[in-house]
Amino acid sequence: MGGRFTWAVAMHDSSRSHDLREFPLDKLVACHECDLLMLKPELAPGERAECPRCGFELFSHQPHMVGRSLALVIAALLLYVPANFLPILQLRLLGQTSQDTVWSAVVALYESGLQGIGVVVFLCSMGIPLLKLLCQLAVLLSIRWSVGRGYGLLLYRIYHHLREWGMLEVYFMGILVSIVKLVSLADLAVGAGLICFVCLLLVQVWLEITMSPHEVWEALSRGRAHASH
Repeated sequence: MGGRFTWAVAMHDSSRSHDLREFPLDKLVACHECDLLMLKPELAPGERAECPRCGFELFSHQPHMVGRSLALVIAALLLYVPANFLPILQLRLLGQTSQDTVWSAVVALYESGLQGIGVVVFLCSMGIPLLKLLCQLAVLLSIRWSVGRGYGLLLYRIYHHLREWGMLEVYFMGILVSIVKLVSLADLAVGAGLICFVCLLLVQVWLEITMSPHEVWEALSRGRAHASH
């Protein structure tokens, strides 16, 4: 079982900073935390590069990144429908039973006169997460099939802008708060939708870790460069 090794990237001091001008831009890397400019090392599968100044992980070389990420995206898309349309909670109060889903919550907000809030909840809990997954799927297929790399770059930029608006974890925290407040007032039963919702959240976190931005940008840029020749 191969281990992951930490690489210390060679740091250029002020006396050698002029040497960096001799290298093309694709051979250099800048730390996102401390802005140190360094030579980009060649990594073997499973290794990662760290900044020697602040220790921030610059990038890593994950084996089979595209295949693993595709599997996770497909799993997330399969979980999306049951997570949003199956009952999350079953509430029994005064002899009446109600079942709530993410979609029914959006509809209830809209029909109660809170159209603006309903639209925001729909976008952050359903619309944007789905759009993010579709962008990731298109980007990964572009890399796997070596087609449409220019569109892949555009979609990946869109995906990074959408990341700030996909708030599944915030919605999940709201569900947990509701459970804590209602558990003493009524009989609650967890529905299959909540299990799927938690699984969807975990798969997306796993996907964020697996789908290395450095490798994606490099693959898309390299493919576009080959297409231009």
